[in-house]
Amino acid sequence: MTLVICRRFPGSFCGTPPCPALIKHHINKKLPGQTCEDCVLTAKTISIDTRMAATLKLVKPLVYRAFCNPFAYSATQSVAYWNVGSYTRHRGQDPPEHSNLCHPAKKVENICSTSSSQRILTTSRALLGLEFSRASASKASTLKLGSPRAMQVDEEDVEVFDSFEDPRVFLQLRPEYQLHSYNKSEPCQPLSVSEGELILHKVTVYQDNLQPQIIADYFCKLSSMPAEQHPVLLSSAKFALLCKLSVKNIQLFDTLDLINILKAFVSLGIPHSHSMLDVYETRFCHKVWDMSLDQLLLVADLWRYLGRKVPRFFKIFFSYLNLHWKDLSLSQLIHLIYIIGESRQVPQDLMQKLESLILKYIDFINIEEAGAICLGFFKSSSSLSELAMRKIGDLVCADMQHLSSYALVNILKMFRFTHVDHVNFMKQFGQIAPQRIPSLGVQGVMHLTLACSALRFLDEGVMNAVAASLPPRVSYCRSKDIAKFLWSFGALNYKPPNAEEFYSSLINEIHRKMPEFNHYPEHLLTCLLGLAFSEYFPVELINFALSPGFVRLARETTKFELTKELYTLDGSVGIECPDYRGNRLSSHLQQEGSEILWNAAKKDMCSKPEFLEALFLLETMLGGPQYIKHHMILPHTRSSDLEIQLDVNMKPLPFNREAISSEDLLAKLRLKHVGISLTDDLMNQLLKGKSGGHFQGETESETGQQPMELEKKAAIPSEASLYNVAGRLGAKEMVGQCPPASMQAPQVKLAIQLTNKNQYCYGSRDLLGLHNMKRRQLNRLGYRVVELSHWEWLPLLKRTRFEKLAFLHEKVFTSAL
Repeated sequence: MTLVICRRFPGSFCGTPPCPALIKHHINKKLPGQTCEDCVLTAKTISIDTRMAATLKLVKPLVYRAFCNPFAYSATQSVAYWNVGSYTRHRGQDPPEHSNLCHPAKKVENICSTSSSQRILTTSRALLGLEFSRASASKASTLKLGSPRAMQVDEEDVEVFDSFEDPRVFLQLRPEYQLHSYNKSEPCQPLSVSEGELILHKVTVYQDNLQPQIIADYFCKLSSMPAEQHPVLLSSAKFALLCKLSVKNIQLFDTLDLINILKAFVSLGIPHSHSMLDVYETRFCHKVWDMSLDQLLLVADLWRYLGRKVPRFFKIFFSYLNLHWKDLSLSQLIHLIYIIGESRQVPQDLMQKLESLILKYIDFINIEEAGAICLGFFKSSSSLSELAMRKIGDLVCADMQHLSSYALVNILKMFRFTHVDHVNFMKQFGQIAPQRIPSLGVQGVMHLTLACSALRFLDEGVMNAVAASLPPRVSYCRSKDIAKFLWSFGALNYKPPNAEEFYSSLINEIHRKMPEFNHYPEHLLTCLLGLAFSEYFPVELINFALSPGFVRLARETTKFELTKELYTLDGSVGIECPDYRGNRLSSHLQQEGSEILWNAAKKDMCSKPEFLEALFLLETMLGGPQYIKHHMILPHTRSSDLEIQLDVNMKPLPFNREAISSEDLLAKLRLKHVGISLTDDLMNQLLKGKSGGHFQGETESETGQQPMELEKKAAIPSEASLYNVAGRLGAKEMVGQCPPASMQAPQVKLAIQLTNKNQYCYGSRDLLGLHNMKRRQLNRLGYRVVELSHWEWLPLLKRTRFEKLAFLHEKVFTSAL
């Protein structure tokens, strides 16, 4: 008989020594019913890296590929349905988006050799054509713990991370987690190959007389066999028979037996797609209401470890939690939030209840657990209230220097998601981030940078550290990472000192990853818009992005509506690249994009009282709506302006033809309804000498109703009041009106912009990228931008009308000089 030997390179756990400060920080936090000893986070249970999350590397166990010579085995029938080894194992149920398509990390192969010197656990027919999936591992997996090389953080080590194990690090922080979580490193009594063969022999001989408890015990013992024998075991016909017997007797297993069998499935690496697991999910669904919270969390954790989605189980589990959520302990709560995040599904009313528990336990939560909470809420698309985020921010600020980089990234994700501006948190982040960025993986750096962009937080030290660290390892970036980096720098309107190196490296990487961008067209448009904000216009990439084929791809094959992005890019190229002769959007798409953006901008501005008052007062000051126009001068820039045109004498021109024609129409309609129809009823009232009060009210109602409706249709707000106020203030005498026939060509075109704080970097007067680009383009077209800044205009709203008019008069006519 021929032997297949599977050699496994041992994985390593690379990390820094335990963090005494973290232990000290939480040693005095005691939950009700706990002793001080229970609260101590010992050096044995904590391993937190103060420099980076990526060094908490629990490298995935290697899966094997056995190369077997078909001629060495006799060809016999194979076990089809119950042969577990015939399935391909995919561990994670939610793989990262197009993860590392061009990842250059070195890989280590495990090649199985053959020999005929030892006995093998299974029959030759089960090994015919056997081929298991091969998993790659970084060279870090071959390092021994404690060696100098293992402690060294080099470029490739930084990029090594385990998306499955890294989120579970918090489970090492409290001994209570062991009660309701699966620990793959839990010591167990090893089972030799010969003992395993004996168990499988008993299964064959006594298959009709095996008791449920014996079957469960066999699974547990077989899972203790050496890991290199697991692939062979899964392909064994005898093990397939044991699985079949377990399904046949599944109604007879008690809860503890079911949990132990599920643990064995995890240890053995049963493929998540195996149909046998459907039966077990159904059985656990029936058991939910008979299980404790610890057992339910453990079962949910085991399903996660198997990489199998179990929506039916979670639906019943969440129903159970809606009744028992108040019974959750702190460790149960945080573990539950982790499980919810990994499953990506949860009723939002349950999350609100869990948030109340977070606030209840906030004084007992440590900073790493705060990161786990934020990640769970973020992954499940569940928001936390501003109060909860500020509490978490305060908690972390107390000891941020000892917060792992992995937890820091997760907390920033939640601040980005909730848009809560915790000033102290961001200040401390700005102090520690530059030192951590070089030792943080590219994806972690991307999330830090994107959070700064979303929160409008510009810290030059952070951005410079990002820009300096990125060019040497740009090849590790996914298309998504490149897009987010370029967008963040462009949105914050910041160019680092090494701008040329930074942008050229990213643009070159876009060219190299064009096949990936074809799968994710939204990422290419994000890249080009970020570059446009920063005044970079790579012609070849723009020509490709605006080509009919790519436009069709972007509009038809993605879940995002990209018409606005295409239109913004096209409009910017038309103004800032006069020599460009490449592809452009069709007139139909330009019109569609313009309508979408105008409808959004008009709705936004007309809902703001400060804008409506500015518009009303400007019309009052200038003499009517014909002297000012609310529209989008540059529709592709996504915001509207108030345009004013002045002649050579600095007098306003009545250029708004729409307002003039609407005014004439309204005047005619008002005159039309002045006359009163003589009816029999009216004559009777006059002859009888009745009071004219009723008649007068009726007439006013009749003459006032129709013009009001037409004013609404003409979209001229408060028309009558505007003219009345203008007449009283003598505004017409102040500026004079020019008849349309004698209107001159404008000498000065003003674009008046009423800004708000969201158009600037946080706590500063530096415009963000999109709004800076808009002003740049308005200047190119000959406009003078007049800014009614929020720090000037909003306080004026409480002042007198005269002060407001004086302010606006100075802004308009001083800017024109």
